[in-house]
Amino acid sequence: MRSDFARAAESYDSAAVLAREVGARMGARLDLVKIAPRRVADIGCATGDGIRELHRRYGTAKGDRLAIAIDYALPMLLAARRRTPRLQRLIGRAPHLLNGDVRALPLAANTLGLVWSNLMLHWLDDPLPALREIHRVLDVGGLLSFATFGPDTLKELRAASTKVGAQATVKRFLDMHDLGDMLVAAGFGDPVMDMEMITLTYPSPRSFLTDQRHLGVRDALLGHQNWRDWRRLLEAWPRDADRRLPASFEIVYGHAWKPAPRQLADGRAVVTFHSR
Repeated sequence: MRSDFARAAESYDSAAVLAREVGARMGARLDLVKIAPRRVADIGCATGDGIRELHRRYGTAKGDRLAIAIDYALPMLLAARRRTPRLQRLIGRAPHLLNGDVRALPLAANTLGLVWSNLMLHWLDDPLPALREIHRVLDVGGLLSFATFGPDTLKELRAASTKVGAQATVKRFLDMHDLGDMLVAAGFGDPVMDMEMITLTYPSPRSFLTDQRHLGVRDALLGHQNWRDWRRLLEAWPRDADRRLPASFEIVYGHAWKPAPRQLADGRAVVTFHSR
C-alpha cells in the first residue's frame, strides 16, 4: 500500500472529501478538550490538512512548541510542504516533516502532548503495535485523538457481493469496542469512543473507483476480484432516489489519555501522596 499511497500524492487532494470532513469533525471534538500541548503530531498526515489545523489551534510559534507531520510515504510529506504557506516556511514556522512508520516512530519517549491521526489506523492489519508506539511517545497526560473506519463501511458493496454471490473482498475493519480494548491494552486510560455514518454518493461506479485510486487506497480497500465478478457486483449496487450510488462509511472516533505510570521499568510500584 505504501507505493500506492506515494503515487497518489499529486491526486490525493482532489478526492479527499471524506478525510477533510472527518478532520473538521475531529477538530470540533477538540473544542471540548482543555489541552495546551507543547508538541503535537499528525501521524499519517497525507498532504497536511491535519497538521495545519493543529498549527492553527495551538500556535506552535509560541515558546518552544513544535508541530510534526509524520507519514511513511515521502511524496505525501513533500506535498504537505508545498501546501505550507511560503511565509511560514521563510520565518521557520512551518511544521517539521518526518518520514516514519507509526509502528516504529523515530521519536523519543514522552515527547508529544497530542497525537492526531485521521483515517490511518484502519489500514494496519493489527493496530495494537501502533497504539503502543503512540503511547510510548506521548507524555504523561498527553492525548491521542483519532478517527478510523468501522465495520459497516461500504455496507452497500458488501450487500451487493452477497446478492450476486461474488467473493467479499472489501476490507474488514475493527469495531469501536475492539479498538477500545486495544487502547487499554496499549496502556491508555479511560478511552472515549463514538461513531457515526457518513454517506457519499457517486454518479457511477467509475467515479467511485477513480476516487479510491486518486486516494491511493483502491486495492487496499476493495481487494481484488476478476472483472466479471466486479461487473456483476457493481451492477447490483443499489441506487438512491436520485439514481446515484450511495457509499456509506462508518467513522469511529476515539480520544484516549496517557495516564501516569503505576509501575517503574524495574518493577517497583509508583505511589502518589497528596497533601491536604
